[in-house]
Amino acid sequence: MAKTKTIYSCTECGATSPKWQGQCPGCGEWNTLVEAIAEKAPANHRFESLAPNAKLQTLSEIEAREAERIPTGISEFDRALGGGLVAGGVVLIGGDPGIGKSTLLLQALSHLSTGHKVLYVSGEESGEQVALRARRLSLDTRQLQLMAEINLERILATLQAEKPQVAVIDSIQTLWSDQLSSAPGSVAQVRECAAQLTRLAKQSGITVILVGHVTKEGALAGPRVLEHIVDTVLYFEGDTHSSFRLVRAFKNRFGAVNELGVFAMTDKGLKGVNNPSALFLSQHGQDVAGSCVLVTQEGTRPLLVEIQALVDTAHGNPRRLTVGLDAQRLAMLLAVLHRHAGVVCFDQDVFVNAVGGVKISEPAADLAVLLSITSSLKNKPLPAKLIVFGEVGLAGEIRPAPRGQERLKEAAKLGFTRALIPEANRPKQAIPGMEVIAVKRVEEAVARLRELE
Repeated sequence: MAKTKTIYSCTECGATSPKWQGQCPGCGEWNTLVEAIAEKAPANHRFESLAPNAKLQTLSEIEAREAERIPTGISEFDRALGGGLVAGGVVLIGGDPGIGKSTLLLQALSHLSTGHKVLYVSGEESGEQVALRARRLSLDTRQLQLMAEINLERILATLQAEKPQVAVIDSIQTLWSDQLSSAPGSVAQVRECAAQLTRLAKQSGITVILVGHVTKEGALAGPRVLEHIVDTVLYFEGDTHSSFRLVRAFKNRFGAVNELGVFAMTDKGLKGVNNPSALFLSQHGQDVAGSCVLVTQEGTRPLLVEIQALVDTAHGNPRRLTVGLDAQRLAMLLAVLHRHAGVVCFDQDVFVNAVGGVKISEPAADLAVLLSITSSLKNKPLPAKLIVFGEVGLAGEIRPAPRGQERLKEAAKLGFTRALIPEANRPKQAIPGMEVIAVKRVEEAVARLRELE
């Protein structure tokens, strides 16, 4: 009997090597090559072009029109998608186990089934388990078709025969193709199944939503090529022990990236939150030191988030810990605070937290972090009804943040009366009820706080 030929595939980029080696020859990552069975190419090639009669033309000759949206019936989900689903679009949703991916999609399909033909393909649960979940959520599933199957060829045949407008595949890691001999969930199987489903979606106009598993580091499992194939990538964020969930768009060919949908988990499923800023602001009975309200921008939505800092005398090596913020950036900001404002923290433990479990990646949070640290160190609360935003540079300058006018209007709408912002973000017209304090440097911001106390 002939020995089965094996190759080694990279779990990050999908590159192959005839023998194992520590570093991937494709992407340069270390210890990412795993053994897989070499596949024999079938007689008929399965990668035909999506445009059979391609011709050379100038870009100006192509008629571009706005893609029509299919609303899912869940406003926060539509916001994360950029306005709704697009015919022929492929959406990939990832998140931790039990965070609510299947629940959200079952709710969306239930709403869509009233006016559209939909299909739910379950590869992880039986039909009875899905029916029990729908009953717990009190969903109307009379028009919702279900298929419990993991064989790719049978799923493709069903999609071609039934021609639903929206199809959910839960999940892509459970599918397997009989064209390949490797196990479900392997790099080759995930890549092949995703490519075939995407090809069918583009040719037939079916909207396909793929559910993806995540690794222990929080990234989507399988090759990174999976994210390049699809049109939209959404991630669930938030602690599974909390009742709040955030759905963030990291890639969207039909809309803006970094859009954020906010949900609350209830006994009837995920419900959209109309005023998400209320989730990220603590209700203190009195003013407390170390608390500063930041206006961050998530896509097109300004959010008010409370930044809390605790500075305490270090016993041994000082610790630097952040939750929801970049820990490396904290060390840089402490150095800027010491050098340009004379605030010393080298003998202090510094802990910084973004309330509500939200992850803030934009640099406009720098000024709020510095002021909350200063407030905690001196044990003096910041002025009431104050909001802050601005990026801090290494030279001590405070740089402008994008969409400053929208941030100020959102804060004024929620009852805040003072704003400490970069000079470049000073509004040309006064905002009713809002006192704007514009500063250019870190030391100036700290000095203005002392005047307000």
